[in-house]
Amino acid sequence: MSSFTMDKVHSGIAFQVKHMMVSKTKGEFTSFDVQIDGDVNSLETAKWTVTIDAASIDTNNEDRDNHLRSADFFDVENHPHITFVSDSIKKVSDDEYEVTGQLTIKGVTKTETFKVEFNGTSKNPMDGSTIAGFDGEGKVNREDYGLTWNAALETGGVLVGKDVKFSVNFEFVIGE
Repeated sequence: MSSFTMDKVHSGIAFQVKHMMVSKTKGEFTSFDVQIDGDVNSLETAKWTVTIDAASIDTNNEDRDNHLRSADFFDVENHPHITFVSDSIKKVSDDEYEVTGQLTIKGVTKTETFKVEFNGTSKNPMDGSTIAGFDGEGKVNREDYGLTWNAALETGGVLVGKDVKFSVNFEFVIGE
């Protein structure tokens, strides 16, 4: 059994969503935690738990961020966290996995599958610790989770797209 300690300085959760049907709005969550229970040499048996502070959303626009925190979107006052808990991990190739689990946003839980790439391990030259890195990506329909606010555009279409694409990078210090 390995211990995984997340290195928050070298980890991130970013997302993007269509804006006005023609461009993308990008952002990130700046406060989150990832727990992995298992063995770095047997990742298919590991258990992942991701907890995101929904109020930490940052799109580089304070007015938009406050709207996203409101009941129109994440309703952070009543639903302060977004969580993902893995149910199964399937090895697809040498370094690629499909991680399936329960994603909860705004009190709604759905089963989702995300692609995760294990980037391997390395020795940190500064302190000799073993480092492991992961990249992941996925897409969810925000309306499945009750984030349905939108506005019609004069030219047709809507202000905010349904699909939210995200990418993550997580770095951990591995111990025994």
